[in-house]
Amino acid sequence: MYPGRRTAAAALGTLCAATVLTGCLGFGGDPDAGTNGVAKLPPATVEQKAKTAAETAPTVRLAGTVISKGQSFRLDMRLRDNGGVGEVTTKGTTFQLLRVGADLYLKAGADFYGDAGADKNGKAAAQKLDDKYVKVPTDDPAYKQFSGFTDKKVLLADLFVLDGDLKLGDHRKVGDTRTVALNGTKGGSLDVSLKGTPYPLRYQRAGNAGTLTLSDWGEEFTLAAPNKSSVVDYGKSVTTK
Repeated sequence: MYPGRRTAAAALGTLCAATVLTGCLGFGGDPDAGTNGVAKLPPATVEQKAKTAAETAPTVRLAGTVISKGQSFRLDMRLRDNGGVGEVTTKGTTFQLLRVGADLYLKAGADFYGDAGADKNGKAAAQKLDDKYVKVPTDDPAYKQFSGFTDKKVLLADLFVLDGDLKLGDHRKVGDTRTVALNGTKGGSLDVSLKGTPYPLRYQRAGNAGTLTLSDWGEEFTLAAPNKSSVVDYGKSVTTK
């Protein structure tokens, strides 16, 4: 061994000996060093802090897959208290949703309207709706079904349904952000940020019923009704597949 290498090795050995209680080369140290400290709190407190952070944030982006009543939905929605905008995919079809206050708009291709294209007149009607916004009547079943995908309060409420008792799990990462897992003993897991505000960053539903990621907390985005020229009046109901 060259003298310089012996000197470096000796110095490294001295450093390791001096830091043996915290671990040499970074191993064995405090996993919560430099975090917001929530991983040291009781599970119920972690849940409450994450819930408060989510409820008070003005905006969030929610993306992922959920399975509801046997049907799979892939979501990519930006949400705020008075509405939301984004895409939903189900049964191989993607459509856009936009809600501003109580007004819900849907935009999709002609094939989305299913039976509307069964005859010549129906096909003509479906083509008229192709890639246009349709204002969904509030008393239409589609309004109740789809408006929930644009409702921040409704969607975030589902994040805090962890089955069984709460327990803190492993330290993990969502993207580049360190998290701690909050697990339900009978299913479900929530990753809570260990950086800054303890926002929920990922929700894994019990029974492999989907995973949602949450990002862009508090980031502003444009939410406005579409131009009247882009809106088509469908009538009293919206017929879909």
